[in-house]
Amino acid sequence: MKKSLIVICGPTAIGKTSMAINIAREFHAEIISADSRQFYKELKIGVAAPSKEELAMASHHFVGHLSVTDYYNVSSYENDVLNFLRNYFTKNDYAVMVGGSGLYIDAVCFGIDDLPDPDEDIRNKLKAQLQENGIASLQKQLKKLDPAYSDIVDLNNPNRLLRALEVCLMTGQTFTDLRKKSKKEREFNIIKIGLTKPRHELNEIIHQRVGQMIENGLLQEVEGLLKFRDLNALNTVGYKEMFKYLDGDWSMELAIEKIKTHTRRYAKRQMTWFNRDKDIRWFLPDELTNIFDYILKKN
Repeated sequence: MKKSLIVICGPTAIGKTSMAINIAREFHAEIISADSRQFYKELKIGVAAPSKEELAMASHHFVGHLSVTDYYNVSSYENDVLNFLRNYFTKNDYAVMVGGSGLYIDAVCFGIDDLPDPDEDIRNKLKAQLQENGIASLQKQLKKLDPAYSDIVDLNNPNRLLRALEVCLMTGQTFTDLRKKSKKEREFNIIKIGLTKPRHELNEIIHQRVGQMIENGLLQEVEGLLKFRDLNALNTVGYKEMFKYLDGDWSMELAIEKIKTHTRRYAKRQMTWFNRDKDIRWFLPDELTNIFDYILKKN
């Protein structure tokens, strides 16, 4: 039997962690996180990291294995996961990868494209543009040069914008087209399962989750991370809004409302990303038996 990587993807708050644990227990598998925000040990409440109880229910990897001060990128993740799987599959038939970071999932399933190395002159000019005119100028430029990537990228992540613009300006081609050109074959079977719900139901779950994060101490977690606020790992929903509150720019009520809004937008971008992949079979989160049957059928 060929070894199988079961991928569980979908928007934030849909129930991916719970589903991954159920599948891991059913198929005697271990879990690999593909949530780039959960890699950092300092981030727990704001990234909905698996609880101690959840971690005890199945073996998890790539959760809290880095510090926010560590340099890490998607290429490093691809190499680390493939090295892990190479050893893991000598003794196990199934592994479960779960998360909402589509770029990281694609890296393991398809490989990172051989994009050109950074051009220092172009990068410095773009950084100067960011400094002088703000992130909105980069967003506008990317929308013009590569509208398809602009629709799915985190527009508030300056590093992603800089890299995409850099490639567009260096090659005269879109970042989207260049990323599509290479697809590496993997030695294992890949079964992709997406979890979905009607938009209004997901939005309600998102609002409830944000409320729970506040109750669980999100503000206190963010206060403890103030000295790291300029690091890229902290440029994420839940943390940047709380920094605004701590700076006195926003009221707590406004910060919470902004977290809800930005999380809804993030979920929408996630679905735009995953809907491009026609290999994903979509299920409702409560279709556990159907999902088990689908895995067996696809293996």
